[in-house]
Amino acid sequence: MSTDELREQAREHLMPHFTRASVWKSPELPMIVRGDGCYVYDDHGRRFLDGLAGLFCVNIGHGRSDIPAAASKQMETLAYSPVWSAAHPAAVEAAELIAGLAPGDLDTVFFVSSGSEAVESAMKFARQYHRSHGEPLRTKFIAREMSYHGTTLGALSLTGVPGYREPFFPLLPGVFHVPNTLGAEVAPGGSVRDLACVSGIEEVIEREGAGTIAALFAEPVQNGRGALVAPDGYWQALREICDEHGILLVADEVINAFGRLGTWFGVERYGVLPDMVTFAKGSTSGYAPLGGLLVRRPLADQVFSGTDGIFTHGATWGGHPVATAVATANIKALQGEGVLANVVEHAPRLSGGLHELAVRHQSVREVRGTGYFYAIELMADRDSGRELTTAQSLALLREVMPAAMRKVGLITRPDDRGATMLLLSPPLIADAGVLDELLGMVDAVLTETDRYTHS
Repeated sequence: MSTDELREQAREHLMPHFTRASVWKSPELPMIVRGDGCYVYDDHGRRFLDGLAGLFCVNIGHGRSDIPAAASKQMETLAYSPVWSAAHPAAVEAAELIAGLAPGDLDTVFFVSSGSEAVESAMKFARQYHRSHGEPLRTKFIAREMSYHGTTLGALSLTGVPGYREPFFPLLPGVFHVPNTLGAEVAPGGSVRDLACVSGIEEVIEREGAGTIAALFAEPVQNGRGALVAPDGYWQALREICDEHGILLVADEVINAFGRLGTWFGVERYGVLPDMVTFAKGSTSGYAPLGGLLVRRPLADQVFSGTDGIFTHGATWGGHPVATAVATANIKALQGEGVLANVVEHAPRLSGGLHELAVRHQSVREVRGTGYFYAIELMADRDSGRELTTAQSLALLREVMPAAMRKVGLITRPDDRGATMLLLSPPLIADAGVLDELLGMVDAVLTETDRYTHS
């Protein structure tokens, strides 16, 4: 079948994810056919730098042979077996490996197949944990404005992006969104507790009653609203508040974990031990679908020593032999090839290059992020303070930036969650040469952005 025929079949039968109809139905629908390292190739043989690592997940890079070999070997040995009332070696090895990398006593792993499922599992575990020791009224959750936690109904209820939520109302009741850390800075002589992103949490607890709150969810670096890095002391304050009120603290690390920030888990940067960690994307570098939940041992023991002695939750594909074998191969490759050290070494180059571009381009309001995870927030003109109109924003997101990206051979994500932004999340194997190429491409995209906003 020719690629033109494939496009026609895609228009007829393949329903896309988060894709406008104009793109889906276009005869120019992109068709990616191959990947190699930090690059992917379309059906015309054109090479594109993957500036988003797939969807924040292809940490080890495209086109490896060792990880598919591990999957093939596992399929030949045991293609499928559930982890219901039994175990199998692939899931055990992956769980042991992941738990060994996690901080503190986060050493119990519950496998699922996606980030949304991981968040859903954390919500259910939090409720059952509180119920198991006599606090069944703890059913509510706190999350942050513009946060993204997934698309299943529970995870979507936590998600704080209005446009993703509204088509599916009513959502799960008892979920409260507090200010995120955008622009949060502790004033001289002040305290992090004075910030709205912290005091807002305490206000919800006081209003709703601490005895009704099950868990607080937060990403170490928040994706929605553009790579938000928390101020010093913020995560310590979250831990203190949760401890004071008996609330579980959940670090949503679906994007952050497995090296994106230069550490195995993002919370390591803050020296705080959460009660649970959700993960997915980077655990397999996208070579197989896998997500999971890390739970502190005392919490898991509490649930399993309760009246029923069971976490009443599961999924057919949770702990799938092939997916967990892929995770083990991927993580061992990340370890053996020093990929996290590569991020630590070259992250200053990426950061410095992006901030230099911000100085040169008047359409850049701010650059935010850390590690290999950044957002460039745009405006019409920084010097005059002129903001983008709604029409300009739509044109940049749907026409100007995508066209400029195609021209230079860059794949990444124009983003409209709360502002007009360009997100960057390259594979973690990107070296100085790849990062310089990426920066050159971003420079070209910002040049077209400047040209459009000043025309």
